[in-house]
Amino acid sequence: MKVIICGAGQVGFHIAKYLSAENNDVTVIDQSEELVRKISDTLEVKGIIGFGSHPDILQQAGAEEADMLIAVTFADEVNMTACQVAHSLFNVPTKIARIRSQTYLQPEWASLFGREKLPIDVVISPEMEVARAVARRLQAPGAFDMIPFADDKVKILGLRCSEDCPVINTPLRQLHQLFPDLNISILGMIRNDKPVYPKGDDQMLAGDLVYLAVSSDQVDRAMSAFGHEDPEARRIVIFGGGNIALFLAEEINKNFPGVTTRLVEADAERARYVAQKLPKKSVVLHGDVLDPELLEEANVGNAEAVVALTNDDETNILASLLAKRYGCPRALTLINKSTYNSLVSELGVDVVISPRMTTVSTILHHVRRGRIRAVHSLSEGFGEVLEAEALETAPIVGKAIKDIAMPASVVFGAILRNGEVVMPRANTVIEANDRIVVFAGSEQIKKVEKMFAVRLEYF
Repeated sequence: MKVIICGAGQVGFHIAKYLSAENNDVTVIDQSEELVRKISDTLEVKGIIGFGSHPDILQQAGAEEADMLIAVTFADEVNMTACQVAHSLFNVPTKIARIRSQTYLQPEWASLFGREKLPIDVVISPEMEVARAVARRLQAPGAFDMIPFADDKVKILGLRCSEDCPVINTPLRQLHQLFPDLNISILGMIRNDKPVYPKGDDQMLAGDLVYLAVSSDQVDRAMSAFGHEDPEARRIVIFGGGNIALFLAEEINKNFPGVTTRLVEADAERARYVAQKLPKKSVVLHGDVLDPELLEEANVGNAEAVVALTNDDETNILASLLAKRYGCPRALTLINKSTYNSLVSELGVDVVISPRMTTVSTILHHVRRGRIRAVHSLSEGFGEVLEAEALETAPIVGKAIKDIAMPASVVFGAILRNGEVVMPRANTVIEANDRIVVFAGSEQIKKVEKMFAVRLEYF
């Protein structure tokens, strides 16, 4: 597949990294010579200096033969124009644009993005995607990640194994004996920053980060089995008043009526604007999130969770640690720089929120081939969870899982069959129209896509 990426920032870089690693033909355009040089030197991609919205630059990038254009520059207007030019002059089939300004995304202007107006096939709003991801994590206290699949009937949980976790040092094959009525599948682990693709005799150790699939109605039981019985947050303090923070506060007010929020914003004008947008039960404070007196006023010590969403990574980390020192049990922290990820958990941050990884997951959903319905990227290069539909002529239909040739880093986590969740076992036979939640290590994504490819006779 030939892909043009407009924008060589963090999101553009990581999309290019994922796609080039899978032997796609990737060209990256950016006006920054430094960013283009960095991405060309680091990845197997072609770099072009210029504006992604300029016809001559797109032509130089080979837009005539491109299958997809992904516009993720910092300017919404450049992203939209790039899609328009790619459509009008080069007939690029699929166009994806990152749109930050919420003015373009208001419901009354929903018809703006269409083939007769602005021909953008997929519009991505990073702020809204991140706010939804944070809201999901707040629903599962103790989990550092939670992603819904299969019409929300299956959840992927990311759990940290502490020293007092009841199931550490237990062979994985014994989990079903210990919890016969608990429908979970262990997908993979991260141990000392390295991926582990476990077999039945392997054990979870203290400090491991474990990803598992569980039926949605058994999330609480799964959390309990791993020693996480934290109460759901009813009092939440949000640090920062930007778009992500505002969307999160609106999401909480809309979907969790019993939860109270306090929001702290440093800019007085922005604080007034946020206060006007939120209902009166939400308290908006103006001040520095690192000011001890303001943290006292925000009643951080009595909150069950703080969410640090300012525009500065260091401020987010320090504010989270201060809140925990004041007595708040859980801190969710937005961090853009991946270099901090391995440090903050040791410092006491419970959940790292990565806008880049959230946006990458959203884009990958539209890149994957075969009958892929949903995609989520886990950690940095660990792998992906995909929801795929097995149509009649898919090569795995009619086979028991034990008879399907799969690498160790590919695990079937759950099956949605006729509206019911089935946890796959070795003898489970894949049926036509099964929707399968499958984990795949980064190097095996293409193999999973082929598993769910439809042969020509289907048509």
